[in-house]
Amino acid sequence: MTETLRIAVRKFDPFESAIQKQFADFVATTGTDARLEAVAMDLNPLHEAAIEKRGLATGGWDIAFMATDWLAEAQAGGLLEDLTPHMARAPVADFPDAWSPSLTTMQRFAGGFWGMPYHDGPECLIYRKDLLDAAGIAVPATWDDFHAAARALHAPDRDQYGTVLALFPDGHNSFYDFCIHIWSRGGEPFTADGRPAFTSPQAHDALDFLRMLAADTEAMAPGARDLDSVKSGLLFAEGKVALMANWFGFAAYADTAPDSRVKGLVDVAPLPAGPGGRSVSLNVFWVLTIGSGSPRKQLAWDFLRHCATAPMDKLTTTEGAIGVRKSTWTDPEINADVPYYHRLDWLHEHAREMPLTPKLAEISHIVDDMLTAAVTGDAPTADLLAEAQARAEALA
Repeated sequence: MTETLRIAVRKFDPFESAIQKQFADFVATTGTDARLEAVAMDLNPLHEAAIEKRGLATGGWDIAFMATDWLAEAQAGGLLEDLTPHMARAPVADFPDAWSPSLTTMQRFAGGFWGMPYHDGPECLIYRKDLLDAAGIAVPATWDDFHAAARALHAPDRDQYGTVLALFPDGHNSFYDFCIHIWSRGGEPFTADGRPAFTSPQAHDALDFLRMLAADTEAMAPGARDLDSVKSGLLFAEGKVALMANWFGFAAYADTAPDSRVKGLVDVAPLPAGPGGRSVSLNVFWVLTIGSGSPRKQLAWDFLRHCATAPMDKLTTTEGAIGVRKSTWTDPEINADVPYYHRLDWLHEHAREMPLTPKLAEISHIVDDMLTAAVTGDAPTADLLAEAQARAEALA
């Protein structure tokens, strides 16, 4: 009898195509009598289906794509299968040595291992090297230089914008941007024990900068509140953005997507630093998890093992996402198409991580609300930060 494996997928064309091809290869290679039902969802619907509605516990989903900052919440809710026993029964070859430690440690907590790394790519500066070269502009090393470059390259009459912000309130880029700007100014958005710290001078400067940038019609692509990370990345691939702070994967996508208008014109660099700080990247990545209520856990694990092989990890990359094995990062064919691919190792060495707390998704939406109020109203920055801090502390 043919078994059906149900997977909740983060809506993104490379994820959707890669997982289908990987499953087809899994069936062809192993002879398993199974079919795949993959349902693609944007971030908020995915979180709702897998976590809020407890689809991973009820058997609604066998496997779910999950951002690492959701793992503590899902594990605390009893939604995830511990992969450790499956790893002991049927190990993944070369694990964990074939991966960067930063991709195999965030999932290891509470006595278990909760997700296999699938898609990587820390935040970095992504820019059009042709535009910077033609204008004689150096790659920005500070946020002030970044802003100046965006203004210099802003040409809406040519359908070209200096930069872009992804401020759609999905608990993703706007929250991450806020934290990165605090870190890059020498501050900390969370205390050592994971409590929010949103009222520091560095947080004040971070929010001031973001609301200033969002309001600058001489530098910014319009419609930021309707753009999520994927849409902003696609805007760059369409040739409409000169430079942006975004996930490494969108640089690679712009250099490999069949319909990209900027192939061969893209490069990456460390994120700019703020006053008194240094360049900091952010390590949030996607893992494949197995639902605690799945009746097909052995089949699910066998498929996760298959996705973790070197050929399938490379396929993730050739489909337009970012593989997670070191072999993919250094692969000559991949680096021939994307000459900066090998820099992933460097980015990981300089990346920070979010705290391990089940409340992180809720905190991210509080920051979303704060950013929305900041870019749509005139409330003082200090008041917005104090309100966000109070709401986040009330979650404890």
